[in-house]
Amino acid sequence: MRFETMLVHAGGHVDEETGALAPPIHLSTTFERDVEGGPSRGFSYVRDGNPTQARLEEALAAIDEGAASLAFASGMAAGAALLQALPHGTHVVLPDDCYYGFRALAEESFAKWGLTSAVVAMEDLDAVRAAMRGDANVLWAESPSNPLMKIVDLAALAELAHARGARLVVDGTFATPALQRPLALGADVVLHSTTKYLGGHSDVQGGALVFAKHDALYAVTERVRELVGGVASPFNAWLILRGLRTLAARMRVHSENAAAVAEFLAAQPRVEAVFYPGLASHPRHDVARKQMSAFGGMLSFLVRGGRSEALAVAAKTRLFTRATSLGGVESLIEHRASSEGPASRTPQNLLRVSVGLEHPQDLVDDLRNALS
Repeated sequence: MRFETMLVHAGGHVDEETGALAPPIHLSTTFERDVEGGPSRGFSYVRDGNPTQARLEEALAAIDEGAASLAFASGMAAGAALLQALPHGTHVVLPDDCYYGFRALAEESFAKWGLTSAVVAMEDLDAVRAAMRGDANVLWAESPSNPLMKIVDLAALAELAHARGARLVVDGTFATPALQRPLALGADVVLHSTTKYLGGHSDVQGGALVFAKHDALYAVTERVRELVGGVASPFNAWLILRGLRTLAARMRVHSENAAAVAEFLAAQPRVEAVFYPGLASHPRHDVARKQMSAFGGMLSFLVRGGRSEALAVAAKTRLFTRATSLGGVESLIEHRASSEGPASRTPQNLLRVSVGLEHPQDLVDDLRNALS
């Protein structure tokens, strides 16, 4: 079955009770038990699991070619649960361009959880090898990365990790399974902030982990979710399941529009650099072409000058809304360092752009005016 067909049908079986084609939302927080005290129909309490979430997890595992998945209340909740499930003493190698929330988590919480960490440029496989310690390692990769759009060779990282008995975890939020499937490239776990493209409409928060194997790490992570409580709400699970149905079509347009915007920006004298893996000028364009079917809707660029010049450009846009997050139908622009706060390592003249589904020429015209 081809990917587009799978998206439409995964987790979308006809409701047995009513024959409804649209999946029902089961909002109940508790479920009937049988006379022996056990769950009468497989569910007990909403924090343990619920039918709407189960449909979503079925769909997520299918589209990412995984054996099992877990849905969460947010992408951070998903990543934190996985990290809390790791054995005491695990060494986590993080990318130098990492989502700032996970970098902060490493700095503020890893020691309390019995984890250690190192930060490396993951394009350099020798640097990754050097950063690994002992026998308990996890490589945590992003490709494309946030916000510098770095590309790493996921298959090479998986081979390196497995040769050392380590696991590879890939944050696949920017690419989504529509454009890149890390598990098929050898990763052990893929993380998604389903708030973004999988939900697709800027109206739902969620996260997910998809596992290559239904193994002990999956079981411990599921137990962490149950105990800590970062479970997805039934309504949010339903919204994300609905978003999946149109993911392939949306990502096609996001990618086409972002390519047009990136090519325009690359030719502008007020733009110092454009970071988009679809540009031939991207230093890892060849790797992106090898492991992605298209290059997504995210890009960033440096405005010549500094913080004030970048903020001035963002302030002049009319179609691009100044807001954080990404993956919705509307185009967004943000001064990333401001969003990340005082500890940000992002260049002060960088603007991150989430290219939406508007007509690309309108988006180009808006940026042309902002840069004038």
